[in-house]
Amino acid sequence: MKKRIVVTGLGIVSPLGNDLSANWDAVLNGKSGIGIISRFNTEGWPTRIAGEVRDFNYSKYVDPKEARRFDRVHLFAVAAGAMAMEAANLSVGDYDPFRAGADIGSGIGGFESICSTYADFLKGGIRKVSPFFIPGAIINMASGLLSIRYQLKGPNLSVVTACATGTHAIGDSAKLIERGDADVMLAGGTESPLTEVAVAGFANMKALSRRNDEPERASRPFDKDRDGFVMGEGAGVLVLESLEHALKRNAVILAEVSGYGLTGDAYHITAPDETASGARRAMEMALKDAGIAPEEVGYINAHGTSTPYNDRLETLAIKDLFKQHAKKLFISSTKSMTGHTLGAAGAIEAIYSIMALKNGIIPPTINLDNPDPECDLNYVPHKPVKADIKYALSNSFGFGGTNGCVLFKKYEG
Repeated sequence: MKKRIVVTGLGIVSPLGNDLSANWDAVLNGKSGIGIISRFNTEGWPTRIAGEVRDFNYSKYVDPKEARRFDRVHLFAVAAGAMAMEAANLSVGDYDPFRAGADIGSGIGGFESICSTYADFLKGGIRKVSPFFIPGAIINMASGLLSIRYQLKGPNLSVVTACATGTHAIGDSAKLIERGDADVMLAGGTESPLTEVAVAGFANMKALSRRNDEPERASRPFDKDRDGFVMGEGAGVLVLESLEHALKRNAVILAEVSGYGLTGDAYHITAPDETASGARRAMEMALKDAGIAPEEVGYINAHGTSTPYNDRLETLAIKDLFKQHAKKLFISSTKSMTGHTLGAAGAIEAIYSIMALKNGIIPPTINLDNPDPECDLNYVPHKPVKADIKYALSNSFGFGGTNGCVLFKKYEG
């Protein structure tokens, strides 16, 4: 019999707020976290907007002297991980350290540190490069720091799969527990990509929205007037446990991880497959892993990037898999509010999916004013909808043709 995996803690930092309560309140009120970039001067740039994390107080989680050695991307992860552990009521001593681990991924990693250190090097040579530069920039230090903090001596790794990173970290962690390699995993994604080079790179790909005069209305998944995605930053971390371990310590169970699917398009470095077969197969694989029929899914938190290709092809994939049930599904893109947080997106959106299951409320897709005729499903425009659902699917698709889907089930004992 398949071992059951449950979620017992959630931690989040995003453009919508620096804890779970602030995030969920913002989501239910259809609040946008998009604004003019304040981190650097974008005057004359084609894109001047992003979803920035504001008023982030890392000193609550990391000593300021220690924090200087690490990138913002790692500080987000430590904060989200600490919140998740606290929410799960887990402390060192509550688990076998050799059967507890961490998998916190990132699409890019310590981009701010890399850019700033290279600028210092060009100005002053080798003496200007900190001895802490390498450990302070590498992606897996997010898992490393949480491992050290909580004495997690089991699996310690980081997934790097572009915009599917957070979803793959959650799914892979669930499988580690399922096959008996761990009892507890901290899983999720983190990203802090808002640097001049990263924004310029995406802008020159013509992937970003240029709706600079209306930042809060720029991310508009499934709308015919969408003109690209909006970059965001943040982190999401989940505490996963075997059901047996969670029950043994009388944990509050938020949801169950019931299915996971991952595929490759083998098509193009950035564009999704025009047949949408990779996305379809990933969703199908997650349902098969859970042993459920498509008709049992009630909600999909769509990848929904607000790009012309993604929204149309994700819609096609959903229709192809779910057939007539596609019209009955609640579907929404919370990226309409957070922007696209890249490697953190899958984890952040998994958290919103779990909250939707737990509370019986479907998050909206804001800014969906003029639906694209090719995107003709129920994307829950503008306002949340109350709905008692049993299964929620969270989709993530990334550059390189990487696809990941994780299926959550309402916990019923």
